[in-house]
Amino acid sequence: MRKSKLIKADIPAGQHDPLSYAVSARDRSTIQMVDQAVRHKQVLLAYQAVVPSGDQSRPAFYEGLIRVLDETGRIIPAKDFVESIEETETGRVIDCLALEQGIKALASHPGLRLSINMSARSIGYSRWMRTLKRGLSKDPTVAERLILEITESSAMLVPELVVGFMNDLQRQGISFALDDFGAGYTSFRYLRDFYFDILKIDGQFIRGISENTDNQILTAALASIAEQFDMVTVAESVEQPRDAAFLTSMGIDCLQGYYFGAPTVRPPWLEVDNRQVSA
Repeated sequence: MRKSKLIKADIPAGQHDPLSYAVSARDRSTIQMVDQAVRHKQVLLAYQAVVPSGDQSRPAFYEGLIRVLDETGRIIPAKDFVESIEETETGRVIDCLALEQGIKALASHPGLRLSINMSARSIGYSRWMRTLKRGLSKDPTVAERLILEITESSAMLVPELVVGFMNDLQRQGISFALDDFGAGYTSFRYLRDFYFDILKIDGQFIRGISENTDNQILTAALASIAEQFDMVTVAESVEQPRDAAFLTSMGIDCLQGYYFGAPTVRPPWLEVDNRQVSA
């Protein structure tokens, strides 16, 4: 049997080429890995600072990024699994666990302000809303220190639902960030209706911006939109000091990226707690 026939014989119906089969097999493996991590509660947050451009010595807030542990104990970042689970029940559970851990961190550290990612698909998920209500009822100060990040592509799935959801929670003091702005296809009509508090400019426009005139023009346009709608701007993926300086000079409000620190599962406030316990 020729090799091409052998390969086709092993591919399930509906998947007509080896690449599609490989991608599908990888996604199934990823979903199984995340499912196992969720079942065993091998999930944690990594924290990355978001600093004011005018005073980079002290974070304005932190972003809590979900991580899972595989069977070897290796920490797996969200970028390696989030697309595979986005439309599954596991994706909704991951959002719940991220929110649960974020609220716990906020309750334990009154000076902390924290953003947590969620998908618009989780808006109607009852467990997610129960998690939020339970956390707010235990500590009313959590609401004003919690920021919920929704990606541009996710928000555009159900824009009318997102608008109502945001209005309800903003009345309770919760803020919202539009994540990865510029990477998707937001209708300006919906951007007008959303009332996001924070606009995070996608990293593809930020990396190397000090030397890229095209990205300078595009970022300035995105920042102008944010200013028009009274949103705080955050530049994502800031990796070089010259980029940080350029973004500061053009008036971007806050900066986030490896230049200021990688996401860590051992944030400064936990280090302080550990020193106090050992003392």
